[in-house]
Formats: sequence, structure tokens, C-alpha cells
Amino acid sequence: MNQEFVQAERAIDRNGFLDMEVDPTLDLAAEIEQLKKEKNAIILAHYYQESEIQDIADYIGDSLGLSQQAAQTDADMIVFAGVHFMAETAKMLSPEKKVLLPDLKAGCSLADSCPPHLFRKFKEKYPDHMVVSYINCTAELKTLTDICCTSTNAVQIIESIPEDKGIIFAPDRNLGAYLVKKTGRDLVLWNGTCMVHEIFSNEKITKLRMRHPEAKFIAHPECEAHILDMADYIGSTSGLLRYTRENDAQEFIVATEPGIIHQMEKASPEKTFIPAPPNNTCACNECPHMKRNTMEKLYLCMKYELPEVTLPQWVIDQGVASINRMLDISAKAGL
Repeated sequence: MNQEFVQAERAIDRNGFLDMEVDPTLDLAAEIEQLKKEKNAIILAHYYQESEIQDIADYIGDSLGLSQQAAQTDADMIVFAGVHFMAETAKMLSPEKKVLLPDLKAGCSLADSCPPHLFRKFKEKYPDHMVVSYINCTAELKTLTDICCTSTNAVQIIESIPEDKGIIFAPDRNLGAYLVKKTGRDLVLWNGTCMVHEIFSNEKITKLRMRHPEAKFIAHPECEAHILDMADYIGSTSGLLRYTRENDAQEFIVATEPGIIHQMEKASPEKTFIPAPPNNTCACNECPHMKRNTMEKLYLCMKYELPEVTLPQWVIDQGVASINRMLDISAKAGL
């Protein structure tokens, strides 16, 4: 191993990403495209990534679509422009492939809100219940889960379980409360939330709607109930994107991470999209974890094939069944 690679590994130990100089004259998009060909690599990017990363990705999607792509790809290497639990999911579905994440510290506040050792004790209180976990959770939590779900298929997953069977839903209490309303099921909810969707300002959104009376207000089901109660449409990121394409409205106020607006603008350039404001001084509500990924980190990650996401074999063996069950139910539902 040459000195440059040794330095790269040391940089990851300190920072979670390759903290190395990148020639500012490089055409990073062209370099990344070349690396994809050389290494038979595929880049999967979430809708919440920076627009330039979305534009270089082979597939852009929400958690369900990304999971489906990770399971189906013929690539030798999966580069995940997203957060840690997404890369873990890809590794569980394609354990023989190398899975890279540009920044290992691109975590998830929602996943962090449900530590597996605490959830294990919580689960023991309800021995006869099935566990449905939102895919936004750690790989180890998936080993304690019967079926995963995403915001796209959560209703179908809950409705697939017999009505006389108790259900624990983790980790998002807001999505869980939405599912209680939507399905009529009595779910036991873990008390976790997403930092992005938890702090939208009711007052600021109300004022924004007054300034844009013709705008449709659309929201992700991870938002709090009082925000969802205001919404004209509630849906996953892919659902929100589809709604803006198909609806005749010319303005939309969007209550989710604003990275999705890039795809909305590309799909409907004649329409106006306004990010819903949080209850702080920011104009929009960006996820700091998603935004840790940059084009420079993506390039270095592919060049050196680091940082790599690895999992203990027992986690893969015990956790992948919950994802596969989700994918099977989604396929039967036509999702």
C-alpha cells in the first residue's frame, strides 16, 4: 500500500471522510464519471443531497427506491450519497459488494434516537407484538425488527399485519401517529423524531400561506401532527415529487428537507417551490447530516474506495429479513 493510501486511511480515522486536498482545476463531474466506468460503480443519491450530487448520480430516490436499487444492481461497488443507515441497508442487501459512504459521520438524528440496547428492553414489555421499524434506523435495530417500512409503503406494511396482532412502531413517533390515523390501528410508539421534520414553524408557515394563497402546502409524514393537519397533501419524498408534477397548482410550499426541490424544479420548471421555514432564523430546514456529502468527498471516496461501510455478519444475517419482507410486500402492492 503506497503512502498516499496510508494517509487516506489515517484521515478517515480522524474525520470520518478523506480529508485530502483536491486539485481545484479538476472537473469533478467528469472525473467521477470516469471512476464509475473504471470501477463498475453505481452512485445512489437521496433526494436530500446537494443538487450537483443528484445530477451526477445513477439513481436518485427515496428510501424505498434506493433500497430496491441496492438489491438489484449489477455494479461491483455501491457509492451511497446519503446517510449512514442507507449505506448499511445497501450492504445488508448486497453483502458481496463494496459499499462506500463519502462521509462516515453523515448520520441520522432519527436513527440515533433509538439505541438498540434500549429498544431491546422496550420490546421485552410487549412480547406478543410484531415490530415494524421505519427504515431510518440502524442496522442493529433491524435485527430486532420483523418488517421494515418507508414512508412510501408504511400504510401497506401496517395493513398487511393481522388486525388482532399488536404492533410496536419505531423509531419515528410522528410517522407512527400519522399511521394510527391513517390505518386505525393501535400502535405502540417509540419516542423518536427527525430533527429536520420536528422544527417546522406553524406560525411562519401560516404567514407564508397568507402571502401565497394559491399555493398548495405539502408535507412529509415525519412532520408533527399540527403541521400535517394544515397540509393539502401528505406523502413520502417521491410522493411529494409526483404530486407537484401532477397537480395543476403553480406554487407549492414544501415541508420536508429542501433538497427535494431540485427535482421538483427539474420536473416542473414553470412552477414555484417554496421551502417551509423552521422555527429558527434559517430560511429553510436543511439536514446537516445529508449535507456533509460534497462533490470533493464523493470524488475522493471513489478514487481511494474509502470510507467503506462494513457490518458484522450476524447483523446482516439477522437484519436483512426485515428489509426483504418489506420489499416483498411493496412488490405485491405495486410500489
